[in-house]
Amino acid sequence: MALTPFHLAVPVRDIEEAREFYGKKLGFPEGRSTDQWIDFNFFGHQFVVHLNPAIGKTGSVNSIANHVDGHGVPVPHFGVVLTFDDWERFADRLKQVLDGFLIEPYIRFKGKPGEQGTLFFQDPSGNALEFKAFRDIEKQLFATE
Repeated sequence: MALTPFHLAVPVRDIEEAREFYGKKLGFPEGRSTDQWIDFNFFGHQFVVHLNPAIGKTGSVNSIANHVDGHGVPVPHFGVVLTFDDWERFADRLKQVLDGFLIEPYIRFKGKPGEQGTLFFQDPSGNALEFKAFRDIEKQLFATE
């Protein structure tokens, strides 16, 4: 089966803040928009931010942390699996534009069959994002071991 683009919509506290973060800081091209929502091209996927006034101008989406490899992994979170080269380039770009990470870019299982790069950060509204890459994506993406 061919891989098809996903559609994901998340709440944000401020549309212009989200436009600045996802469009300018992260570099995702903007598609259609209104004063209530914005479509972004998220590595070929349709990612939409929707204004949720209930969050408030300084509020944040809540998440919990699950412990993985000694890190507090935020749940829920979302993101994209990239090629390793693209992940490294994206991680380098993020280091230049973000104020910080929830989990700094690092390599898990280095030198082992499950080797992967991962990183986590939050948008200004508190939505948690993970971007990862596998050394051998064909074998590792849906591995059972």
